[in-house]
Amino acid sequence: MFTIGDFARHGRVSVRMLRHYDATGLLRPAHVDPATGYRYYTAAQLARLNRVIALKELGLTLQQVGEILDEKVGTEQLRAMLRLRRAELEAAMTAAAARLVQVEARLRAIESEGHMPENDVVLKSLPAVRVAELTAVAASFQPEDIGPVIAPLYEELFRRLDAAGVRPAGPGVAYYEDAPEGEGRITLHAAVQVSAPLQEGALRIVDLPSVDLAATIVHRGSMDTVLPTAQTLARWIDAGGYRSAGYPREVNLECPENRDDWVTELQAPVTRG
Repeated sequence: MFTIGDFARHGRVSVRMLRHYDATGLLRPAHVDPATGYRYYTAAQLARLNRVIALKELGLTLQQVGEILDEKVGTEQLRAMLRLRRAELEAAMTAAAARLVQVEARLRAIESEGHMPENDVVLKSLPAVRVAELTAVAASFQPEDIGPVIAPLYEELFRRLDAAGVRPAGPGVAYYEDAPEGEGRITLHAAVQVSAPLQEGALRIVDLPSVDLAATIVHRGSMDTVLPTAQTLARWIDAGGYRSAGYPREVNLECPENRDDWVTELQAPVTRG
């Protein structure tokens, strides 16, 4: 048998917690010395301790934990519950990481206010290009709404290109327009340049029209962090007396596996004010 201190060390819990579990009936000592009141535990009780801790990690109250343990939850059931909780925690961590990226992007946008790197912006015309594309609707034009929609859309696009035997002839081009549903929703087009006949169906091939005048700037890094670059471009357009004529296109110049190394050109259609 182990003293309460030794059992606490083996179970990686505090003595205070073991005393609380004893008081609530969740984990009684195997033996209590009637003369000294010292608590003693056996190694076999580690299994119950592990279940108590695991169920607490699922967010259950101690009362709920006791009820479940009294019904003899099996190892497979407990494993399934823990896997579900792990998935929930991983999803929460992913969402929190994405929010942190957006906070950092807003911070950089604020810090760049008042700076106008004019050499980074180039005015040019955009030629018409033929693209294969898939479309979907996002809740808004915010990066956190665009990213989860456009990434799987590109994966499906390249799968269909491969199935059709069509090879990309140039970089990817993402472009946007207001969705018919309104309320800020955006129709996004995940496209890639191809040299193939126009067609509709599972693989839609269209001609993206030319643009007479576009203000362009190169963004380096993940598109989750595009906000400061996009707002630099917006400030340049306004300061130059131009007017926006639609959503910027995003041309993927370099897309290595590490998204932080991406190079993307933003091409904002403009008219002279």
